[in-house]
Amino acid sequence: MISRNQMKYAWLVVMLLFPVALLNYLDRQMISAMKGSMMQDIPDIGSDANWGFMLGQFKWVYAFLSPLGGYIADRYSKRFTICASLFVWSTITWITGRVHSYEELLWTRTLMGVSEAFYIPAALALIADYHSNLTRSKAVGFHQIAIYCGVLLGGFSGYIADEPKLTWRFAFDITGIVGICYALPLMFILKDAPVDSANQNTQQKLSMIEAGWALMTNFSFLLLVVYFTLPAIAGWVVRDWMPAILQKTFNISQGVAGVSATLYWQVAAIFAALLGGWLADRWMLKTSRGRIYVSALGMVFIIPALFGVGNAASLNSLPLALISLVLFGIGWGFFDCNNMPILSQIVGPNLRATGYGIMNLVSISCGGFADWGFGLLQDRQVSLNMIFSLFASLALFSMMLVLLIQPREDKDLVIGKEKS
Repeated sequence: MISRNQMKYAWLVVMLLFPVALLNYLDRQMISAMKGSMMQDIPDIGSDANWGFMLGQFKWVYAFLSPLGGYIADRYSKRFTICASLFVWSTITWITGRVHSYEELLWTRTLMGVSEAFYIPAALALIADYHSNLTRSKAVGFHQIAIYCGVLLGGFSGYIADEPKLTWRFAFDITGIVGICYALPLMFILKDAPVDSANQNTQQKLSMIEAGWALMTNFSFLLLVVYFTLPAIAGWVVRDWMPAILQKTFNISQGVAGVSATLYWQVAAIFAALLGGWLADRWMLKTSRGRIYVSALGMVFIIPALFGVGNAASLNSLPLALISLVLFGIGWGFFDCNNMPILSQIVGPNLRATGYGIMNLVSISCGGFADWGFGLLQDRQVSLNMIFSLFASLALFSMMLVLLIQPREDKDLVIGKEKS
């Protein structure tokens, strides 16, 4: 039974991580919203393909190191992993405001991928450690809201870039300084979750080989990896390219495009994450598949949303694009707040961060290729309708996959693999 003080601290952990998650995605979204200004200021970027490769480079490095970041968090300390990651990526954010060539920008985005790879697996696993089945989806959903707020604020950075007295470099300066200043007190306030003596068998420290084997032989985990990846391919393109898509398609300013590309779907995702978290926790009182059903429901919104985004350009309809982005946000909120809670139903606590790191490895690697490929397709004038129809098909397939996942009871999660 969790005491009132334990529950208070469990929610304090979520509140402490809220600004960290916000900064984690603010740093990423700013570069997308300020694309025009940065390409003008750094002319050797040259083409959309180069820009897309730079976005992809961040994701490939981030993805490759995510399992290592998750494993370190599981094996040693989630608290230290989180705080160190925040401090290092904030320093690199500040340095990004001082680059003057494409090569330098490529290096800073590479180092950003290294540093940020250690945060999300550790943070979501720490929240899952503190929260039980009764509150886990709500807690993760609230944390994900910080990510949406970061993307939303990043969309406004286009206005900063358009302001001659500030420019895009100022946005990186101030964001980096805030993160550095927050990392230091966070180290003293945040705590790792105590080990549950009643479930010592699920808390054993595994070697990297043991952890990898336990996850790779878990069929439900493999299904979750694919399910986590397919909708995220479209998600990364929407997040990284939508400001440029709207600016080019509808001939609007960089500032208006950045806000339009983030405001509507991120606000929708905020409300959906709250509703989806509450609905999933409630549904779990009736069936262990409650979170799976809510997550699948998210795909019901995402599929038509992607068709709408693709057709908005050919119909020259900005309202259709914005309505479709709202639908996408609703679906994304339902999907996003339940991935770690579903993972917690199929692996033990000692594998949550490592498992999420592997999910990031696959998902974000594919997202990196999607960013690069989308830039190449744009250079070759391939229609948005065709591209987003493919994304919608992938989302439909993923919905069928998540329904095949078989959740386990906590007592059956022994050192990350099911009892025979």
